[in-house]
Amino acid sequence: MAKYELGYVLHKPANTKDKKPLIVFISGDGEKGTDIEKVKINGPLKYLKTHQLDAYVLAPQCKEDENWDIESIYQLIQKIQKENKIDPDRIYVTGLSSGGWASWNLAFAHPDLFATNVPVAGFVDLIQLEHACEIANIPTRIYHGLLDDVVNVNYAITIYKELKKCNAKDVKLTIFDDANHDSWTRVYDNTAIYDWMFQQKKTNTNK
Repeated sequence: MAKYELGYVLHKPANTKDKKPLIVFISGDGEKGTDIEKVKINGPLKYLKTHQLDAYVLAPQCKEDENWDIESIYQLIQKIQKENKIDPDRIYVTGLSSGGWASWNLAFAHPDLFATNVPVAGFVDLIQLEHACEIANIPTRIYHGLLDDVVNVNYAITIYKELKKCNAKDVKLTIFDDANHDSWTRVYDNTAIYDWMFQQKKTNTNK
């Protein structure tokens, strides 16, 4: 059982009659708390202030003195799936900083759920590096700043190498030479990442 119910923001597309993709966006430590507006500071919800996305965007919020509880996020995704017309083959997970860590963890915990994984400036647990092959089939885009002094860029490089060893079919690592910890602004403020996500569809049918 999840420890607690998460607060969240859910953006809905203009047309909710047909099944639409779902982007699960997991924010970083700076967005923790109870002020739900914080989850709109960075990421897809910031992008939506000036652009349109024909998709649901779910952004949970972590409590101030907690760390991300992966099972709580998973249960929230299930709840949103039940309550809305979401295409089960087009659920995308992405996150920045501690949310990037959670993005990796969600992919490992529920590899059959996601059509993409886009961790940005994220930490990776060592134990997961040994299990990289379990998520090698998920199209993955890893982003990190070379000058990141909060989460070392080596995490991104190491997991990328492990995934490549497993013959991961669609994994790319992008390192921004001039970026510190904030490598996410240029990722999420750009239409390219959303265009790429929406092209991805889950191919494995084993639920």
